[in-house]
Amino acid sequence: MPLDAAAAEALRARLAWLEAEGAGLVIDGDTHATDPALIPAPMRARMQADPNYFHGRPLAAEELVWEMDAAGVDAALCWQNPSATLYGPDPEANRAALWAANRAIAEAASRWPRRFIPAGWTDPRALGRAAAIALAHRCVEQLGCVVVKMNPAQNGYRIDEPDVLAVVDAIVALGAVPAFHYGADTEFTPAEGLERIAARHPGHPVMGVHMGGGGGHFVASEPLYQATRALGLRWPNLFWILSARRDPHSESDLIAYCDAGAPFDRAIALGSDAPYGRMTWNFGGWRAMLASLRDPAHPDPRIRANPHLFAEATVARLLGGNLAALLIAAHRRVLGLPVREAA
Repeated sequence: MPLDAAAAEALRARLAWLEAEGAGLVIDGDTHATDPALIPAPMRARMQADPNYFHGRPLAAEELVWEMDAAGVDAALCWQNPSATLYGPDPEANRAALWAANRAIAEAASRWPRRFIPAGWTDPRALGRAAAIALAHRCVEQLGCVVVKMNPAQNGYRIDEPDVLAVVDAIVALGAVPAFHYGADTEFTPAEGLERIAARHPGHPVMGVHMGGGGGHFVASEPLYQATRALGLRWPNLFWILSARRDPHSESDLIAYCDAGAPFDRAIALGSDAPYGRMTWNFGGWRAMLASLRDPAHPDPRIRANPHLFAEATVARLLGGNLAALLIAAHRRVLGLPVREAA
């Protein structure tokens, strides 16, 4: 299926914006928006009755824009919120629900074209292999998404199952970036599973959202954090979004990847996981952490040996430039344009 004309126009406009301004943007690499009309009625009733009802209560696009303004965030990579997209035993009903949620993200990006970068979402377990591949195509070709995500933890499937690999292959063939919830919160996203995907498409980016975090408790998370740091330094096509994870490990990863230099220092970006994390808290913390990493008295010996490790240009890349570069290349692939080498 060729690109829809409206999707191609949106992609070209977004590409022009990112190429002109992306290097200087602050971009949240992990946000979830929900059309209030799509929130299941029981959840909506509980939300209205109790302002404290669950920490990841769905946020409308308007609420995310408000928080972006409050947090000093220019733009956000945005996908649907799985907690508000309920599945049942009927794959066709699941497909319709997930399509509606994806379409709402694209509509938000249409309303705020310089604030939201829409990302798609598909699910081989809830939809089946063929429908999951078809939905990935629709997300790219009809909605203009250049990233398509899967969440093995949500529906209980291993990250490298045959159906998942088939969907990954389809996303890569479209030129888009396959993305995964990748965390220690379940057994479904082990490091060796993500490594199998990276090795399957070594010249193509694969996004690991949470970089091994995602809600696992401290003891369970430690081995995956350690394995993941090493994994990314073996596979430069893995691109990480630091969100929903322990801050000491995030600092350690930033130091390790920047100390390793290119291309590894270009393969990491920051996120809030809103609404599961607050953008104001996360980006306030990221800025404070990055400022501390510029202090030559920092206790890490790698910074003392290289006090310019987190120079201004590096900080700008981490706050948004790295993700902008990834998205620029993805837009160009989807549009059939040559991909330029990163500066």
